[in-house]
Amino acid sequence: VQLQASGGGLVQAGGSLRLSCAASGRTFSRYAMDWFRQAPGKEREFVASISWSGGNTYYADFVKGRFTISRDNAKNTVYLQMNNLKPEDTAVYYCALDPRGPHPDWGQGTQVTVSS
Repeated sequence: VQLQASGGGLVQAGGSLRLSCAASGRTFSRYAMDWFRQAPGKEREFVASISWSGGNTYYADFVKGRFTISRDNAKNTVYLQMNNLKPEDTAVYYCALDPRGPHPDWGQGTQVTVSS
């Protein structure tokens, strides 16, 4: 499967960005999707997850109330709406299909930079 992440960029603190991750080559709607991020010098960390149906979502504590994960199975796309961004949100954001399954797939990442 190919996962194409987009929507990153440079934004001021307090601003918003919407990341997208388009999947192809696999039955997208059968799998949970996650967003992770990795800041310079740090390990990759979990950000948010959404179940195959979109009925269940999970968030890391540091993004609760600011980020929203959603999906459109008709478009094979998962989204991450990021509001009230902080400089510590600066990282490369990755989408992952079925990350806890036997055959996870990862996107190439999209850079998010938040200036203070």
